[in-house]
Amino acid sequence: QVHLVESGGGLVQAGGSLILSCAASVRTFSNYAMGWFRQAPGLERVFVAALSPSGGTNYCNDSVMGRFTISRDNAKDTVALQMNSLNPEDTAVYYCAARGTGALPYQVFTTRVSYESWGQGTQVTVSS
Repeated sequence: QVHLVESGGGLVQAGGSLILSCAASVRTFSNYAMGWFRQAPGLERVFVAALSPSGGTNYCNDSVMGRFTISRDNAKDTVALQMNSLNPEDTAVYYCAARGTGALPYQVFTTRVSYESWGQGTQVTVSS
């Protein structure tokens, strides 16, 4: 299990930007694939972006492609989600997730059930 803490959420106007950060407490962060998911009120938690342990492979949901960027700093045990051109449909609680991959540095996971550990979430609200 990995302890994850998200930060950086808040209220932003449409067209604006936010950077979410997730800090991990784990012995070997570089062995973990990371992902971001979001959950809007009354809806299921859905995949946003994922990144391999090495940072060399990433994948984004089509709805955020070209606007959101996932990155990680294995020296600081953090993963970030840069969100640009935000619109009201991006309003949700954003969750960071981790999945151990052992010695497989290029694996990414895009399904909720693939992840073992979750943060508590951070609220992002985009006003029109």
